Amino acid sequence: MANPFVHVELNTTDLNKAKTFYGKLFDWTLEDVPMPGMDYTLIKPGKGTGGGMMKHPVPGAPSAWLAYVEVDDIEAATKKAKSLGAVVLKDVTEVMGAGWLSIIVDPTGAALGLWKSKTA
Repeated sequence: MANPFVHVELNTTDLNKAKTFYGKLFDWTLEDVPMPGMDYTLIKPGKGTGGGMMKHPVPGAPSAWLAYVEVDDIEAATKKAKSLGAVVLKDVTEVMGAGWLSIIVDPTGAALGLWKSKTA
């Protein structure tokens, strides 16, 4: 596996303001999708890697974009990242039947999401 970037996500302090801004700035299709306990908006750029936006889950944290990289084995990749000096910010978590994610912070302080799609 080549470990491509597969999703970019905006964690924002103001979801409505972000949707208005990006909806006017770019020719993206923004689609609100139901998710338990949160408002989530898919970003469909037409070509290239898509993404999403949601209210930042960490109170008081600034708005920030987070990229996700696809991995073959989410558990193993998360453990490997930790063994290489990463901090696991969010351990492996299932995302509504779509797959699994984890969020790490590398030894330089950069956050990165790991993603494993659910296979049939």
